Amino acid sequence: MSEQLVLIEGLSASGKSLSLSHLREPEGVIYLNCENKRLPFKPGKLQCYNITDPYQVYEGIQYADKTASVHTVVIDTLDFLMTMYETNIIKKAANTQKAWGDYFTYFQELMQVYVANSSKQFIFLAHSYTILDEEAMMKVTAVPVKGALKNLGVESFFTTVVMSKQIPLRLLEAYKNPLLNVSEDDKERGVKYVFQTRMTKESAGEKIRSPQDMWLKEETFIDNNIQFVLDRLADYYK
Repeated sequence: MSEQLVLIEGLSASGKSLSLSHLREPEGVIYLNCENKRLPFKPGKLQCYNITDPYQVYEGIQYADKTASVHTVVIDTLDFLMTMYETNIIKKAANTQKAWGDYFTYFQELMQVYVANSSKQFIFLAHSYTILDEEAMMKVTAVPVKGALKNLGVESFFTTVVMSKQIPLRLLEAYKNPLLNVSEDDKERGVKYVFQTRMTKESAGEKIRSPQDMWLKEETFIDNNIQFVLDRLADYYK
């Protein structure tokens, strides 16, 4: 199993898909598009496939495993994939109770069989939503899924979860580091697309996680460049 398994989580238009534009050797990337949307950049040599049936994702991973030139599989987005499963399979099932059990099994098999037994890098993108946990009296941010999977949370299947955000430049001044580069466009807008790699007091309800000591405190915010994350994972597990 590759240790380079990442979940990029964030609000719509927070730069999740844009972060893929920095992937090295794009011809070796299989992009499984579960939203049937256009990427916010020219895909170039990315191998792009529109997913209309959730089991096509299994087929995409099997193809990647058999193809030596493929190094990375991207699934965009995880929540749309699970919604597709609900629409295509659960709503058409005669026994919906069994179908909801199969919903959990589908995701579990995806992660613990297909992904776990692959040597490829995997990048999952997912929308997040925020609710008030009345018992804990705090806001909690997570990927929206249903059934038993909601109670467990998809984030529990990942050791590396980064949050994609737009942050005002004034709030980034305390986090200067070589992986955080402010462009002229950023200065003009006054905000920057970033990844948050470490939890802070303000983000205690978010599911950000990574292997212990993988990021320095000043690297709490970095460019929304997924290659930076993959490279750091490669160095960490070297």
